[in-house]
Amino acid sequence: MNTSRPITAQLPDAFRQQMQTQLADSFADFETALTQPAPVSIRLNPRKPAFDTTGLEPVPWCAEGYYLPERPVFTLDPLFQAGGYYVQEASSMLLAEALRQTTNLGRPLRVLDLCAAPGGKSTLLASVLHPDSLLICNEVIRSRVSILRENIDKWGYPNVVISSHDPQSLDKLAGFFDVVVVDAPCSGEGLFRKDPDAVREWSPESIQLCSARQKRILTAAAPLLDTGGILIYSTCTYNDVENVDNVRYLLESGFRNCPLNLSPDWNIVEKRTGNAVGYQCFPHRVRGEGFFISVFEKTGFTPTVKLDARTFRSIRALRPRETKAVADWLRQPTDFSFWEKPNGDVMALPKSLEKTFLFLDVALHTKGFGLEMGQFKGSDFIPSHTLALSTAIRTDLPGIALSKEEALRYFKKENLVFEQPVKGWLLAQYNGLNLGWMKGVGNRVNNYLPKDWRIRMDLKTEFFD
Repeated sequence: MNTSRPITAQLPDAFRQQMQTQLADSFADFETALTQPAPVSIRLNPRKPAFDTTGLEPVPWCAEGYYLPERPVFTLDPLFQAGGYYVQEASSMLLAEALRQTTNLGRPLRVLDLCAAPGGKSTLLASVLHPDSLLICNEVIRSRVSILRENIDKWGYPNVVISSHDPQSLDKLAGFFDVVVVDAPCSGEGLFRKDPDAVREWSPESIQLCSARQKRILTAAAPLLDTGGILIYSTCTYNDVENVDNVRYLLESGFRNCPLNLSPDWNIVEKRTGNAVGYQCFPHRVRGEGFFISVFEKTGFTPTVKLDARTFRSIRALRPRETKAVADWLRQPTDFSFWEKPNGDVMALPKSLEKTFLFLDVALHTKGFGLEMGQFKGSDFIPSHTLALSTAIRTDLPGIALSKEEALRYFKKENLVFEQPVKGWLLAQYNGLNLGWMKGVGNRVNNYLPKDWRIRMDLKTEFFD
């Protein structure tokens, strides 16, 4: 079922004039493209291979990206709920190519996604970075942190930190990062085809407001990079005020542009003004929406923060007996150390990043980090939903393979009934991926899906095919 809807709202006259000036003779093709259904694309999770890509057209600039022939009901796909793929607009996957060309992805890096929600670029970063890299996903708007956390949990990588800080309050991390990604809040012109509200809310004044906010974010981002670090700036808009003008702003702030070598077959437009260069996707030229990206290397100097894990922290190391009970849930437990938060949550920290995580426990006041394992209840250990979805979990734990109907009923938080009685903790599984926990108690199997993850849509027979 294809539910992608073309633009129905009238384009503002000022926007039409702006785009006519930019595109000249190709404006008619651009305007026509906005009346067509938006392409549907997904990006696969390389650590959860389960989606059948047979016959699908790949996104040329992202190895894990694919176009779908129509838009299914993603909420009712167990592979989506299990983190097997992320639904992401194809043009924005250009971030993968920008990283490949400008960053050494073969070594551990410290990376910040500064404007991270809902998590599309964060999950892309997690997929392409060295597994010993540190990835901090920051979202200043508190109401958007929950969807970011859900998507990061589904993706299942243990080297990720979620924080909620205003960019200006990250000053304790000056010079800390090798890469900072700023996918900046913008006027949203590139989403007009997908979001009629963006058309109605657009105005020339909103462009100026967005540009000022973007400069504020970039000003805060600049000192967070080490000398030689890479800053990637992107928007989902077309105008030069938010794009090229901000490139110039960075070039005056201790950065140099890093040109990309993009295939002419991709039909991505290079926008160059003087020594400022960026790359623009237009919907009449690529199978995607409007997206702008530009890459920079920091030439200026910022003193790098010194790590000190001895500073007071809020977590305690588990005792040996507790560690044994927790470690048995992981595939490679010797790669982790185990800690307890003040609220009783137990987490696993990759040993390769332990010192850094302990530093961040002090440096960030609003954060979540490490692999959430669960909690002790008396002598019992209650595993978390995050652990069930983690790529670090043991692959030989007891589980039950569910049909699609059973999987969807699991996500409706129904208690399932099986022919044979089962006991203890069990992983609900579909197509080889973990969905979450169940627990067999006598003849009953309790569903431990978190309430907030429950599907509220009505289930129909055709969804089970």
